[in-house]
Amino acid sequence: MARDAEVFAGGVAVITGAGSGIGAGIARRCGALGMTVVVAEINHAAAQQTVDQIVTAGGKAEAIIVDVSKPEELDRLAAEVFARHGALRLLVNNAGIETIGYTWELSAARWEATLDINLHGVIHGVRAFVPRMIESGEECWIANLSSVGGFSAMPAQTAYIVTKHAVEALSECLYLEMEVKRLPIHVSSVIPGMLRTNIFNAEGGAGEPGSAGSHRRKMFEMMRDYGMDLDEGCRVIVEGIAENRFWVHSQPDMSRDIIAGRIAFFESQQPPTLSDQVRHLVEG
Repeated sequence: MARDAEVFAGGVAVITGAGSGIGAGIARRCGALGMTVVVAEINHAAAQQTVDQIVTAGGKAEAIIVDVSKPEELDRLAAEVFARHGALRLLVNNAGIETIGYTWELSAARWEATLDINLHGVIHGVRAFVPRMIESGEECWIANLSSVGGFSAMPAQTAYIVTKHAVEALSECLYLEMEVKRLPIHVSSVIPGMLRTNIFNAEGGAGEPGSAGSHRRKMFEMMRDYGMDLDEGCRVIVEGIAENRFWVHSQPDMSRDIIAGRIAFFESQQPPTLSDQVRHLVEG
């Protein structure tokens, strides 16, 4: 039996951005294991859809509408969850957006939205929930969503890549802080590879420069044609979290290749270079 069936057979899970994509997949998996799932999402209709899927499958779920780009909303979320349920077993800081466009082409508003959702949403999710987790005295799990992009560089996806590098650094430091304080809180950095989600849908490009459309379309088609099944990827992710792994990869071979390339880059001390595949994406 996989360890997730034991660790997450009950208790409460809070998953941000759980109205779609990886967040929804993790929420469904947690619901199937027997957890009460709090679907924290800015879009009410999307949140309710995930709740309905979990409940229809025999699980327990509820929606709380929250904008993770606002620290006070994460404070409210944490207060509401602990007031209603008294404890929390799993926090998944998942909410995120993809942003495409050259660094100087993106508006200030799009830059700030990407940083506020992808990075500050994780930071303030941790800040809001951890004191209450500590006070409960119970064993807890925190999973922060980084990406294989956290180990690479991609022109025209700079804003997204910057946030994922930062989330990776945050998670490493948070893990060490739990060790220093000897707290029963496990921290995982979740590294999705290529999963079949809608993150590259055209609707997600509001506020991006017109040149972003081609890149977004090519990435969408690549994920559609070659990506891992979402629910299978989320099963692997939840199992990894339950096993107290710090590194939780959906596709370990993909991560291994990217990390090996990153190590070689650091060791060589040569300037960054464009692969033919990356050149096709950004120049085509």
